[in-house]
Amino acid sequence: MKIALLQLDPTVGDLQGNSDLISSTLRRAAGADLAVTSELALLGYPPRDLLLNSDFVERSWDVLRCLAETVRELPPLLVGLAEKNPGEVGRPLFNSAALLKDGRVIETFRKALLPTYDVFDEDRYFEPAGRQPQILELDGRVLGISVCEDIWNDRDFWRHRRYHTDPVEELASTGAEAVINLSASPFTVGKQNHREAMLSGLAKKHRIPFIYVNQVGGNDDLVFDGRSSVFDGEGRLVARARGFLEDLIIVDLDRSGRIGAVAGKAEIAEDDFTQESEIWRALVLGTRDYVSKCGFSGVLLGLSGGIDSSLVAAIASEALGPNNVLGVLMPSPFTSPASIRDAAALAQNLGIKTITLTITDIMNSFGRVLAAPFLDRPKDVTEENIQARIRGNILMALSNKFGLVLLTTGNKSELAVGYCTIYGDMSGGLAVISDVPKTAVYRLAKWLNASRGQEIIPAAVLKKPPTAELRFGQTDQDSLPPYEILDDILERYIEKHQSREELIHLGYEKSMVDRVLHLVKVAEFKRRQAAPGLKVTDRAFGSGWRMPVASRAW
Repeated sequence: MKIALLQLDPTVGDLQGNSDLISSTLRRAAGADLAVTSELALLGYPPRDLLLNSDFVERSWDVLRCLAETVRELPPLLVGLAEKNPGEVGRPLFNSAALLKDGRVIETFRKALLPTYDVFDEDRYFEPAGRQPQILELDGRVLGISVCEDIWNDRDFWRHRRYHTDPVEELASTGAEAVINLSASPFTVGKQNHREAMLSGLAKKHRIPFIYVNQVGGNDDLVFDGRSSVFDGEGRLVARARGFLEDLIIVDLDRSGRIGAVAGKAEIAEDDFTQESEIWRALVLGTRDYVSKCGFSGVLLGLSGGIDSSLVAAIASEALGPNNVLGVLMPSPFTSPASIRDAAALAQNLGIKTITLTITDIMNSFGRVLAAPFLDRPKDVTEENIQARIRGNILMALSNKFGLVLLTTGNKSELAVGYCTIYGDMSGGLAVISDVPKTAVYRLAKWLNASRGQEIIPAAVLKKPPTAELRFGQTDQDSLPPYEILDDILERYIEKHQSREELIHLGYEKSMVDRVLHLVKVAEFKRRQAAPGLKVTDRAFGSGWRMPVASRAW
């Protein structure tokens, strides 16, 4: 039995577009006995509260039936979509896979385990499948059908399981010859190695092949890396689709249960699992899809001559092409000539367009207007924030006038502790590196130069102390601990959930720990108003971050 894995980049809500993408890819799988899409592929994942719109769900089934007719002469197809719950009790929908064959919808298979952690909220919409194993009998073969989370609960792999049942164990006990999994598993750095270890363990444990089909592409804050994979009954990886790109692979399941690649159609795609390579490709893909799926023609960003804006400009240039990126230089009296030179050099290296708009006169006009109410009060962060908000207003005006989406350039370290100006440098439509700590920003920039074999980001940008240049002689470390220390505390607190006491026990000064944790807490109101940011770590300030604003707890 030849099984085709359709690794596609659907757009959330584009029912007809997604249908066309599925059917055109299926035509390339002629000769397969079964083809499989990713989870909710017809709707695009995650559809979120579009699922509360009953008309949207009904229309998806109209499109599904048309798709079935369109692919009547093509291989049978398992398509992920939402299915209405016909019962009188429970959530309104099932997260399902529908089998299309001979021009009709033949049967459906339902997801059993519904995640509610991190970015997931499936219990809000879906009813779990019952205890009956989801078995597909096709051409005399018995295949277990599972959806994403259903494979993430093996008692021998997880020290603490989230669910009381194991759908894979139940499928294997019913005599399934292989398990097929339709997934929409978001990317985080290092996750693929974890996935492959889990899938290999499942295949070896149950002595049956596992066929894992994952979505690829960016949808809002989430990036999906694809890397659809196939493991034989001994746990060996026999096929892997490309990372961060659409792909089609076909494998052959023989009568003895062995599985292998079909010549010319499947192989273990080469990949680079280094952190910098993975994060770079995720950010490029996430930026490209966010801009195109939101209907923008290009992007703009403020170029300061600093490391953050330099990296974001490089990502945007790679994602969209240099002609679709506009860099805006906005020098003030505090901007050093070196920063202007560095920004110009970066733009030249990337081949992007730039404009320069000096903000000195605007700053002076604010000073005159606010002179009376500010009388007898010393200059402080207020005046610094005014500069950032002037720049934010200029950038938003250009965004409106030219129809370009504004990319914010703040990193995760800054967003964590509120070292950013709301309605200033936080203004924009996409926060490209908001889940990349400052130290990782430097690593990415160095990796980029090394991987390209040339200086993309100027060496001077990498060497100079980080600064917002909102006053003479300012550096970030005037207000923050050194980034190596800050990032370690933040990672332990935010991603590893280590407590204040644990951080102090590690040797960090109590006053520093208390200060950093306080900054994280009081910056929550800023993060609530931040642009969507691309998730690349296990714990990002996005849809999976659900902290209260008004709170007295650490």
